Order: sequence, then structure tokens, then C-alpha cells
Amino acid sequence: MLIKQYQQCTYCVMDTSDPDIYFNVEGVCNHCLDFRKNILPTIQKNSSDKTRLDQLIKLISGKKNTKSKYDCVIGVSGGLDSSYTAYFAKINGLNPLLVHLDNGWNTELAVQNIQTIATKLELDLETVVLDWSEFREIQLAFLRSSIVDIEIPTDLAIPAALHQLAKKYGVKTILSGGNYSSEGILPLQWGYHVMKDMKLYNHIVQNHSKVSRKKIPGFGLWDEFYFKIIRGVKIYYPLNYLNYSKNEAEKILEKELNCTFPKVKHHESRYTRFWQSYIMPVKFGFDYRRATLSTQICSGQTTRQEALEQLKSLPYNVETIEREKYFICKKLQISLEEFDFILQQKPLTHKDFPNSKKRINFVYSVYRFLFPKKQQ
Repeated sequence: MLIKQYQQCTYCVMDTSDPDIYFNVEGVCNHCLDFRKNILPTIQKNSSDKTRLDQLIKLISGKKNTKSKYDCVIGVSGGLDSSYTAYFAKINGLNPLLVHLDNGWNTELAVQNIQTIATKLELDLETVVLDWSEFREIQLAFLRSSIVDIEIPTDLAIPAALHQLAKKYGVKTILSGGNYSSEGILPLQWGYHVMKDMKLYNHIVQNHSKVSRKKIPGFGLWDEFYFKIIRGVKIYYPLNYLNYSKNEAEKILEKELNCTFPKVKHHESRYTRFWQSYIMPVKFGFDYRRATLSTQICSGQTTRQEALEQLKSLPYNVETIEREKYFICKKLQISLEEFDFILQQKPLTHKDFPNSKKRINFVYSVYRFLFPKKQQ
């Protein structure tokens, strides 16, 4: 096996911890080149032309079912992006239904933010609580499988919950807090959940757990096809139509709603925080902050020097990590010895499991060909 010599991008902070990274003659990585070519022009075009945002709002309002109380559904985690999406919808005259998926790992700050947003914006909130006994076994299956993306069960339960509630209330629009400005860079081997691969999901559950997935919802390619094509439910990303800045969004929500947010993206969930800040770097050699910081560099929200300064510190708190590890193991009902054993096992990615990546890519390519002007 050829060992790739260590190299770090000369423009962002992505490096060869991403096994698929490559560089041009100037040392600029493929992530930066792709961002400049395909993402940055979209950000600049959308944020500089207010008519596009107005058209999006009119489009959402026009899709409203006259029998439904809601214009759209928004998933909220208690994090910054989804919270600002809810705020955006409200100030633009939309009436969204807020939906929160409770998988048992909320931080107190996340719960507080969700309640504050719903109350102060006077929006309805529905919380979908996962069956903990089954979900715990599924999470353990992913942890024991040694795949890097152990949050696939949550990441596929969220769209399932959103689409089911959209169906229940006759809503045709889902607004997502996903955005190019803060998450435009993410190596596939760090975030395979975006593929919605139920073949891989079911294989891991069947081979690494004692349960069958009966109560925990999933959302695969054919679920997406059913809701998008048959039921006409569309997902829009309003933050891509704004000159969206993490720092400015934080200031606005702190001033208007008195909300505060974790310093690191996705850390409103204790399990996600532990996975990204401890499991990923310790077992897999990935520092998730590199992807987030590189996106912020490419979108002009921070400098490379500032990012490098942040990366000098460990991604986890040395003084509290042992207590956090104990908490995670106790909640999952495994011993610290088993957890340490799992950490020592060979790290794997989606490539090491049966998956539907080729089929999914083919279907998406056909969809993009048939619907080239799909809204973002």
C-alpha cells in the first residue's frame, strides 16, 4: 500500500488526513478548487441579488397547501444554522412548523435554544423522540463496526421525521439550515451520511447488533424519490441566498432571542461532539475542524492563519474528556474497556462495507440531467 506523504493545502487547512485529497502544482487542494469553481460563484450571485431571495420566499408561500396551517417544516437542533433558518422564516412572513428529533443526546444548551426559539418566535414545535432501547443498540452497532461515520442513524432519522411530518400536515416545503458558507467542504469519507445509503445502514445493524430496526426511521434513496417526485416535497436552503456569516448570525440571535451557541459546529449534541472531537481524531486521524475552518477560509469568514492558530489546540478538553468518555459509555451501557478495545480496532470507511454508492450516484446524475434547474 502506497503511503501518501504529508501535505497541507497552501490556501486552506485541509491536509492528507483526507485520503482522497489531491493538490495542484501550487499546492492548492481539490476542495478549494471545487469551492472556487462551483460554490463561491453561487454564494456571490445569490447574496448580491436580493430578487433571488424574494423569489424563493414567494415560491415557498405559493406552494402552501390551503388546508395546511404551515408554509414549511424546519428541523431544529439547537445549533446556530437551524436556529437562524427558523428566524429567517419568521421575519420573512412564513409560518413554519419546527421539528426536533430527540435521539437522547441533547445538551442542555440545545434544549434551551429550541424552547427559546419556538417561544419567542411564536412557532409550533413538534419533538420526535426515538425509542432509546432500539436506538442505543443501533448506535452501538455502528460504534462496534469501526466505520468512521457513526452518526448515520441520526442523520437518516432526521429527514425521515421531517418528511413524515410534512406528509402529516400536507406541507410541500422543507427548509434546511444546510449551507455552503459554513459546511461547503466535507470529504466523503468523513461524512458518508449524505449518500442516504440504507444498504450500508441495514448491513451494519444486521451484522453488529442483536436487534432489527423496527422503530427507528431511516431515509434512503427511494424514500427521497417518493417524497420528491410522487408527493412533490422539496427541500430549500435559504441560508445560501443570504450573505450568511456565522459570526453575524450569532450576534443577531443573541440580541433578538438571547440565544447562545457552542463555539464548534455540531456540538449541540453530546454524542456528535464526542465523535467529532475525540473518536475521529484519536481513532481515524481526522480533525473535523479542518473541514469547517477550510470552508470558512474559502468563504472569507476567517483567515488561514487564524485557522492554524485554532488547530494548535487539541479538539477535545484534556481535563474533561475522561468524564465525558465515562458518561458516553454509561449511557450506551458498555464498559470503558470495551470502548477502548473498539478504539484500537482497524478504522474503516463506507468502502469497507456493502453499499449502494454507485447506484445512488447514477440515480442522482439522471435526476440532475432531467431537472437541471433544481432550486438550491
